[in-house]
Amino acid sequence: MPEMSTGQAIKKALSLCLDNYEETFLAGEDIGIYGGAFGVTDGLLEQYGENRIKDTPISEDVIAGLGVGAAITGMRPIVEMQFSDFIVNAMDPIVNQAAKLHFMYGGSVDVPLIVRGASGGGTGAAAQHSQSLESWFCHVPGLKVVTPSGPQNAYDLLLASFVDRNPIIFMEHKLIYKIKEEVEINDFPKDSSLLGKGKVISEGSDITVVSYSNMINTVKEAIKDKQLEKYSVELIDLMTLSPLDVDLVISSVNKTGRLLMCQEASGDSSVGSTVITRVVSSDAFKKIKTPPKLLSGLHSPMPSAKHLENKVIPQKDDIINSIIEIIENE
Repeated sequence: MPEMSTGQAIKKALSLCLDNYEETFLAGEDIGIYGGAFGVTDGLLEQYGENRIKDTPISEDVIAGLGVGAAITGMRPIVEMQFSDFIVNAMDPIVNQAAKLHFMYGGSVDVPLIVRGASGGGTGAAAQHSQSLESWFCHVPGLKVVTPSGPQNAYDLLLASFVDRNPIIFMEHKLIYKIKEEVEINDFPKDSSLLGKGKVISEGSDITVVSYSNMINTVKEAIKDKQLEKYSVELIDLMTLSPLDVDLVISSVNKTGRLLMCQEASGDSSVGSTVITRVVSSDAFKKIKTPPKLLSGLHSPMPSAKHLENKVIPQKDDIINSIIEIIENE
């Protein structure tokens, strides 16, 4: 298996879509000549031409509207928001059109659209280029929300998103683009059943830690620390936030009796608060030994200074301390 960065794995999946489906095209700001703000689409313009790799005006509303219109007329568009923060300029075509047209036309129309966006902080890009807005779209019936954490699941999840007939919000944290691992170059899946399934990254018996996107990688680093060597930690990567694999989390908490939810996004009305609510509303409530905890980003605009950014985003030590606190303070 070849070693790839996440950016390269996403590019490989995009190429597979372009090679096998002539109705597929990519559109977004600077994705062609420049190769994308993070280099993901570098070289695709030369390979596939400007009819299929479309550099667009600086207008997210136009990009999303183009994608919706193309999707309902038989094309397979994959559009990019250069930074996911800019998706706010495209809310009407995504939320009021893409998410709803299938239902408003009695099922006679599908909207097989993928909207990619670079999300999250940690790069010093400040308040308008560092947000984690995924929970917004979890509130919209008709959209699916996908959050890869590394090369292999980014590749697999993008292909699963492509074969799905629903509009997909595909959030790629900026800090995962350079993560490298060996990637199995799978063919298209038979269906999109991977969407809505979480994954147990490591099994354990003392505590369940749930996370997604790049925060998974911070948790992985934390649970390897010698301060936690006497604890058995079960780590779950949600991978898809809508639909959400709550059953996997409940099953794990039934075993461990403890739950820590970690996310970069603010905790208010968030994915993490939903996970905890669903767990304590289930039969797992009877097995819980200590109150579940949500470790989330601060409710603050993202600073650009590194030391302040690290205060807003949960860090390795925050996760270690939270795990010890939950286990030791029953």
